[in-house]
Amino acid sequence: MELISQVLALEPTNQVLGNEPIVPFAILLVVILVVPILFERLRLPGLVGLVFSGVVLGPSGWNVFQPDSPTINLLSDIGLVYLMFIAGLEIDLEQFRRQKSRSFGFGSFTFFIPLALGTLIGHIFGFSSNASILIGSLLASYTLLAYPLINRLGIVKNQAVSVTIGATIFTNIGGLLVLSLCIAVHAKQFSYWGLITLFNSLIIYLVVVLVGFDWAGKEFFRRSGDDEGNQFLFVLLCVFLAAVGAQLIGVEKIVGAFLAGLAVNGVLASGPVKEKVMFVGSVLFIPIFFVHLGSLINLPAVSNLSTLKLTLFIVIGLFFSKFLAAFLAKLVYRYNWQEMLMMWSLSLPQVGATLAATLVGYRAELLPIGVLNSVIVLMLVTSTLGPLITSRLAAGLASSSVEEHTITTPPYQNIDKKHSNFTIVVPVYNPQTQQYLIEMAALLARQENGRIIPLAIANSAAHMDAPQLEISLQRSERLLSKATAQSQVFSVEAEPLLRIDDAFAQGISRAAREQKASLIVMGWGKRTGLRARLFGNVIDSVLWASHCPVAVTRLVESPRKIQRILVPLENLMAPSLHPVQFAIMLAEANQAQVTVLNVCDRRTSSSKIASRRSQLSLLVSKLALPNPPEVQIIAHENVAQAILQAARLYDLVVLPFIRNRTSPGGLAISDVTTQLARQLTCSIVMLGEPERNPTVVLPTAAVPNTTSAV
Repeated sequence: MELISQVLALEPTNQVLGNEPIVPFAILLVVILVVPILFERLRLPGLVGLVFSGVVLGPSGWNVFQPDSPTINLLSDIGLVYLMFIAGLEIDLEQFRRQKSRSFGFGSFTFFIPLALGTLIGHIFGFSSNASILIGSLLASYTLLAYPLINRLGIVKNQAVSVTIGATIFTNIGGLLVLSLCIAVHAKQFSYWGLITLFNSLIIYLVVVLVGFDWAGKEFFRRSGDDEGNQFLFVLLCVFLAAVGAQLIGVEKIVGAFLAGLAVNGVLASGPVKEKVMFVGSVLFIPIFFVHLGSLINLPAVSNLSTLKLTLFIVIGLFFSKFLAAFLAKLVYRYNWQEMLMMWSLSLPQVGATLAATLVGYRAELLPIGVLNSVIVLMLVTSTLGPLITSRLAAGLASSSVEEHTITTPPYQNIDKKHSNFTIVVPVYNPQTQQYLIEMAALLARQENGRIIPLAIANSAAHMDAPQLEISLQRSERLLSKATAQSQVFSVEAEPLLRIDDAFAQGISRAAREQKASLIVMGWGKRTGLRARLFGNVIDSVLWASHCPVAVTRLVESPRKIQRILVPLENLMAPSLHPVQFAIMLAEANQAQVTVLNVCDRRTSSSKIASRRSQLSLLVSKLALPNPPEVQIIAHENVAQAILQAARLYDLVVLPFIRNRTSPGGLAISDVTTQLARQLTCSIVMLGEPERNPTVVLPTAAVPNTTSAV
């Protein structure tokens, strides 16, 4: 202890912290965990808090760690590569194919107009032609930061919105190619023969990555089966191999990472491995990148008059150029003003590709510190205002689109009751929750003249005569016998099924498919432990793999006692009515009353509230229900608190169980459903729909969630 005290007395605290790499890493973990939560409570994006933390902890603040620290640089580089990989992974290729001509058209507008204006701004401030073009390319791309919002509001299928989503593939690739050319010119590697060599190398590289990685990924996933660990490692290997390959041919590694994301896009689809890959990046490496980026900000340089002017020109130039691009799309494709403004707001946030390209240009000494500072300020402004403007426009666009959508009938409603094939699979494992699960399933099956299949999974062993397997089989048989007896009380046909499988989730999904199940009813499972956080639990895996809806229940009393059911609804679009249809089916079995609740902003006028009520009533009326639900509109500043207050009068709350799409700079939009699930004291059913048309998906918060906001 005396020796340690002497060492600490001789060395300043900052030097001790700087020489011990584990200390700044521990500080980074604290920042990543705490700061985004605090900023989200202030209704600011979590990434803003991360950048601010970098400023405070860096040389411009407390100088806790240096930006040139090998440890921080390594972690930041991994975060940079991960950021661009996820940007490629999130590209909705299916969306792009459906609207490829219009996506290409809007992508051209929103790429070349900001490129030209940004280049002009660079020339005005005396930058070289090469640096000016790079500044222009920085404004050309954009990040779909508000995707979680428009996704849960159900306006993703609006043509203007889907065109904006599809255009990201053009703007991101275009921006990265301009970056590569500018870096090559700056490094004096740009000549006629050098261009031909680079072009040929790039063509070969594109084929190897986009075709080779896609083929190798499909083969590996097919052969590895359900081994998510090895599949996760294979994806990471693809990312860093692509990054190294890009550097070998003289292209920036972020280009390789982005292309790797595109290559494995179809392989991962919307499966659980994709969630794990994005989870690791979004909760660790990408936040470290943002903190490191903040530490690079030079506050004295930011306050410099010339830097302030440059920042102002860049911010105004971006807003104007993106508006002009959206306006041209409006004229060419005949969109209305609301759709045009939505395209504009969605294309404003400058996070993923913009920040990555800026940092690469700064490290290559092509862009000065003033441009880096200006672009970071641009990111902070657009990542805050972009989603805010989108949220203001989204509700109106959703309301105006209600008439354009038809009611889609979920699988458990499309059944001939006279000859019903309605089948509910009920996995039984916990004797304490089994009775209420069977009661819930029996009520629904009786209402639809269907059957229930109590399902018990016995974990397989290396040898089929292993004592552990025999014990598991005996326990499963007891559970099934009890479940069969409980179902007989409701005069419902029960066909117990005992299955030997190597995993619970896969066993449930496979059995449900084999039995042609219409619905799976499961008990609530809490996430515990590090492995559950990283690799999910049984419910997560079933939701990913299931071919039919999954009702995840937390029942505090017998389902037979449920008399009042609340269905909170934010999305005034047809797909969101599936929870309403589920609630109505349960209510008819119990002669219960269903209330559909919509929460709007406190500042909403009485006329708009009346309009929302009529729109929602009209939408519900299209279901042609014998006992239509009551429609209630509440004006409140906090959606979760409004639902919690209303839920006090109800026995059951039915919530949607929809997975979030995350984005490289997410961390901004809170998860209302998760908050409700933690605080509601009554019974809960979370209804998860199968992934028929998977959309692109990174963590919006530092903590991963499996549900989106109500």
